[in-house]
Amino acid sequence: MHTIRFLALVIFACHLSAEQTLRLPSIFGDKMVLQQGKPINIWGWAKAGAEVEAQFAGQRKSVKANGKGKWMLQLDKLLTSFKGRELVVTSGTEKITLTDILVGELWVCGGQSNMEWSLRASRDSDLEVASADSPHIRFIRLPHIARPTAQEDFTVTNKTSDQGNWRQAIPEQVENCTAVGYYFAQRLSRRLKVPVGLIDVSWGGTMAQHWVLKDTLKPFPEMQPYLEQFDSAMKAWVDGGEKDGADKRYAADLKAWEKARVEAKAKGEREPRRPNQNNYTTPANKRQPGGMMNGMILPISKMTIAGALFYQGENNSFGTSWKPFHRTFPAVITDWRRVFGEADLPMGLVQIAGWSTRRSMTYDMNHHTNVIREIQHHTWARFKNTGLIVTYDTNSNGSIHPGHKRPVGERLARWALAEVYKALPHKSNKPIEWRGPIYAGHEIKDGKVYINFEGETARGLRLNKDVAEGFYIAGKDKEFKHGRARVQGSQLVVWQEEIKEPVAVRYAWSNLPHGTLLNFRELPAYPFRTDNWPLTPHQSTGSYEVDKISK
Repeated sequence: MHTIRFLALVIFACHLSAEQTLRLPSIFGDKMVLQQGKPINIWGWAKAGAEVEAQFAGQRKSVKANGKGKWMLQLDKLLTSFKGRELVVTSGTEKITLTDILVGELWVCGGQSNMEWSLRASRDSDLEVASADSPHIRFIRLPHIARPTAQEDFTVTNKTSDQGNWRQAIPEQVENCTAVGYYFAQRLSRRLKVPVGLIDVSWGGTMAQHWVLKDTLKPFPEMQPYLEQFDSAMKAWVDGGEKDGADKRYAADLKAWEKARVEAKAKGEREPRRPNQNNYTTPANKRQPGGMMNGMILPISKMTIAGALFYQGENNSFGTSWKPFHRTFPAVITDWRRVFGEADLPMGLVQIAGWSTRRSMTYDMNHHTNVIREIQHHTWARFKNTGLIVTYDTNSNGSIHPGHKRPVGERLARWALAEVYKALPHKSNKPIEWRGPIYAGHEIKDGKVYINFEGETARGLRLNKDVAEGFYIAGKDKEFKHGRARVQGSQLVVWQEEIKEPVAVRYAWSNLPHGTLLNFRELPAYPFRTDNWPLTPHQSTGSYEVDKISK
């Protein structure tokens, strides 16, 4: 009798589960942050044609699901709130309750590994993690998902996973937070006195073309090799029997490897490398043109956000990967603004640092990282409501991952506070300074080059510790030498005794830039050059000509 009753309960429970159709996207969860001051989109799935109601902060909104069971409604603008409240969504007898939801500023953090870099792995993590005491700062790290087609949602394995769940900036949870995002949120929250939410969509090793719509890429001539490479890989996967075929190939290659390993060991030779199982998986789930846009951006694109931060460029500097960057990097801005539905969405851009040790003048002057920084600078100049943050001074060695993330996050916060929030310094009506000296032009006289900078960016112009490093000067032969420099008012004077008729000056122009030029806020000057000479990027083919790509 007990067995029959138990089976009946199991069948009933399974029936209920099958009928449970009301669902919110995975970006919604306990302890999330909703954006203040803007209408809030809430969406999901329910039974086709069913009435869906959402309640939050005294508001009650309803809508009918369409024929496919999709629905979306909008809450009216919300005021900042540090009080955790419930979001309740119902449809018929179904009910979803999310708890401890705050209202403040919500930012998306994207890019590659330097944005993904966790607080745990950053400088002073032993102090920062243990000192984290900001439960009103919340973050969610999305799982790495790349797909050839647009995705509506992402999968969360469980509620304890570090990926796909909202976490708080407290010692027990903050280790996995993006370090750049953490320092940005800390400064923003302290100055604006609001909760801050971060949606981390970064993925190490990605290129700009991974973060845009695939249709955007198709007209770009420089993207054709990348598109063809992916299409070829997908065709080989299908023609090779897909997963079953790949599993058979892996098993055969593994068997051959084991035999070769035994033979090599017997001969005292180096063992062959074991087959990498990752090479026997579908290209559809790997880094690909448009893949991260499909898998990580589109699933959250209906979210109401304040803006986005984007730190990427390193992987576009290798080999010939710089060639499409002048198209794909600006496309990140236009496509993110398009999919988030905000034509002027604020976007904070981070200029890449350097990572390899200095070698020769020729190597430095043509290094591929210079190309990426210059394209990033030109892109910033083209787009309103964007900011570009200098980082070359945050690295001191050959690591591609500078551990010093605080200046990056705080400089992004300076930009956001000044340009997005129009915040003012204490007891001042002047805007918050966030830019270092920006090259504005030059003149040559008496064997010296006089550099001018944009307005207030040169206020308090000086050399750090009165040391002139990072200056290069060339004559008509286009051969650069290390230059001497001094500050003269708001101008910079550069010269070199051996060069009687100088033609061009470059600053912080190398693989791992040295630079000592600052303003009164100790904000570093942006790398610049006064010439437009073609460059031959290291480990590449062809020439980079700024005049041809900046138009």
